[in-house]
Amino acid sequence: MNQLRPCAGATKDSHCPQTILTSTHQSLTVTDNASGDSISLTPARLYHYRYDHQKSDSQKPSTIRGLAALDPDGLVLVDLPGDWHETDLQEFARKAGIPLEDARNHSSSKIRAALASRAPGWRRVRGLPLPSTAKWRKPLGICLAIAGAALMAYLASLGMWAAWRGLSTIGRVILELIEVKWLLVAFSPALLLLRPTLARAHRWRVGRGTILGPYGGPYLHRGSLNKLHITQGNHVVAKLRLGESPGQVFSLLLYRYEDLTGLLVLDRFGRTLHHLPGPWSPQDVERFAKRHDLVLAVHRVSREEYLAFTKSAREATP
Repeated sequence: MNQLRPCAGATKDSHCPQTILTSTHQSLTVTDNASGDSISLTPARLYHYRYDHQKSDSQKPSTIRGLAALDPDGLVLVDLPGDWHETDLQEFARKAGIPLEDARNHSSSKIRAALASRAPGWRRVRGLPLPSTAKWRKPLGICLAIAGAALMAYLASLGMWAAWRGLSTIGRVILELIEVKWLLVAFSPALLLLRPTLARAHRWRVGRGTILGPYGGPYLHRGSLNKLHITQGNHVVAKLRLGESPGQVFSLLLYRYEDLTGLLVLDRFGRTLHHLPGPWSPQDVERFAKRHDLVLAVHRVSREEYLAFTKSAREATP
């Protein structure tokens, strides 16, 4: 039986996924040994990708690796994060009779656009077990944050600023040694209040129509020089000029195709400038469009229309 599995994790130093691919006469079976799930499909081609992802400007970009199975229209049927060995993958694809596209040298934005074009019922198989500590990490982190805040407040009330700074320094040293980043809240109590405050301010701006999308992204807002910024975290992934000329943002299309939903940024001639898959609140989109003088349309689209604008989005991505 033709069989293949990833040789490393999706990112550096991550665990190797327990994902196994087997093939029989162009039929592909994906088995997740971590969860016991298994799916079978008949892809038109395999898409081998690698791109850099930066969560924020202060962090170094991480390299995301993986393999996707695409249907004849280029829509993603299943996404398989992991580092798939090139030689083994080529041999597997040859024996399976499935074409293999090497997209590892494509631009990050082009790869993300391709992966965003998802077929109905698409899945991402990670091949990793759920962390056993996931249930108690959050409450423990909150308790440690509260204890850290109380201790720092007590030291500050006594005027023991040297001890306060010493405790903060010790905390950072411990974090560097044990690399448990979620303990950071124990030594930075302000984070416990800062994030909810920023999220509340973000929701207030969404309610006023000055910003569109969830806190953390992707979200849309108007930047300087009459440009529409599309932001993910602290990183602006696209800057599109507003206007009525070709290639400038003129309208928004909120669509539904079977069980898929998303938002399209279009120019005056209906050309897709950016595709944002996922759920979007119609009320929030309407407020944003009115505030920024954008035309808004809400449609249930056909398969042909969905394929057309996802193709257009991939072509518009540099």
